[in-house]
Amino acid sequence: AALKNALRSQVSAALKEGRVTPTELCQRCLLLIKSTKFLNAYITVTEETALKQAEESEERYKRGQPLGILDGIPIAVKDNFNTAGIETTCASKMLKGYISPYNATVVQKLLDQGAVLLGKTNLDEFAMGSGSTDGVFGPVRNPWSYSKQYKEKSVPKSHSEDKESNWVITGGSSGGSAAAVSSFTCFAALGSDTGGSTRNPAAHCGVVGLKPTYGLISRHGLIPLVNSMDVPGILTRCVDDAAVLLGSLAGHDPKDSTTIQDDFKPFELPNLTDVSKLSIGIPKEYNAPGLSSEILALWSKAADLFKNAGAKVVEVSLPHTRYSIVCYHVLCTAEVASNMARFDGLEYGHRSDVKDSTESMYAATRREGFNDVVRGRILSGNYFLLKQNYEKYFVKAQKVRRLIANDFVKVFRSGVDILLTPTTLSDAAPYTEFIQEDNRTRSAQDDILTQAANMAGLPAINVPTALSERGLPVGLQLIGRSFQEKQLLTVAKWFEKQVQFPVIQLEEVKRHDSGVFQHQKSASFS
Repeated sequence: AALKNALRSQVSAALKEGRVTPTELCQRCLLLIKSTKFLNAYITVTEETALKQAEESEERYKRGQPLGILDGIPIAVKDNFNTAGIETTCASKMLKGYISPYNATVVQKLLDQGAVLLGKTNLDEFAMGSGSTDGVFGPVRNPWSYSKQYKEKSVPKSHSEDKESNWVITGGSSGGSAAAVSSFTCFAALGSDTGGSTRNPAAHCGVVGLKPTYGLISRHGLIPLVNSMDVPGILTRCVDDAAVLLGSLAGHDPKDSTTIQDDFKPFELPNLTDVSKLSIGIPKEYNAPGLSSEILALWSKAADLFKNAGAKVVEVSLPHTRYSIVCYHVLCTAEVASNMARFDGLEYGHRSDVKDSTESMYAATRREGFNDVVRGRILSGNYFLLKQNYEKYFVKAQKVRRLIANDFVKVFRSGVDILLTPTTLSDAAPYTEFIQEDNRTRSAQDDILTQAANMAGLPAINVPTALSERGLPVGLQLIGRSFQEKQLLTVAKWFEKQVQFPVIQLEEVKRHDSGVFQHQKSASFS
């Protein structure tokens, strides 16, 4: 089926040969977006713009002049990337109605290569969260909640339990993008990754989630959360597609001084057959409190998979990992406090009706525009940055961050090529269970296995690995050396091939929109 195929090997070839047109592909995706509206994956659907872009792509194919492998490919973008002429909200009342005058560099690069922008995806407000449940537009539902695999294994606690209350979260904060890719409404999506916000939802939604090396992809136009850790993330259905997107997006950007100076050469991933020269590190600190026995067993099984194939598998230590969550909390909130200062109601976004004074309008705007989570992080960050606290918290956290980064350097210098770890502590939690705990507690738990890679600026990828006993996706994480994406993705592709993760069977979509589903069945789902 067209919507399941890999970009490089099949879809792009089908477009070139005329077996499917960009307009047909776009229309199928738009129909699927409508039939899966209950997932709440999209905040804005740009149907008119998308169809126009698809028509322009079709003309290029007719002339035999496609712009590249992404020409005519439907994609989605997380709603914290600026898009010219299209609302950018960060899922917050503060930016409701805000239309950026320019495109983020990554968005512009995709459009320049002919990609078709279907819409903007849902997230936690200002990307602060790990469930995609805290945005002003409501929570995102995990497509696997409606899969045949989950349905067969989930047993209601009581006969009276409403089926609708049994759905599970996507993870976050890029949950909308992960759900969009998982439910076949687009071929790839952009997320952002500050502490795991691309890899976490990728693991819960059964898709590939790549966090590139810090500085490899431009952050220009990504509304900042933590400047020193933010990275645009890539969500696709297979590792090869992640490599295609990376090749299209990476490289120097004069508008972002933190990007690499060298030109980036796109690469095609080789088919790895011999892993005997690889050294795979298993960091013992990632057997963290709260790690489910099911994921621990899967992690061990994956290590054995590499070992049996001839790779050298060694236990390694990253001793400062245990301090990373506390360190991350201090640095994250400090940078959030600084970044959120721009939202004052004076230049753009929400403005309060309070007119007593500039100060009162400013305070009321921020009180009305931000949710409790954002306000809480601003308060924490300003506390850590107080003159009497700066050395004690912020400076000390920066020193610990250096120690965490040095741990990775030492391990890679010892000869280890790739680190293999879990991505999440467990499979996706039911929404009703997830919201029992506050955002800060949940984020601390859910980021524990992913955010150290952000602190060190290293590339990391989630590879969907198996289904849990509940019929939900579980992923494992591979962490590579700085700027060694080709090696990381090559190993990830080999691992992906070995595990043969099953395709989601979205039978439940029939119940929500049987007409559209029946029309799309042959082109979308097995």
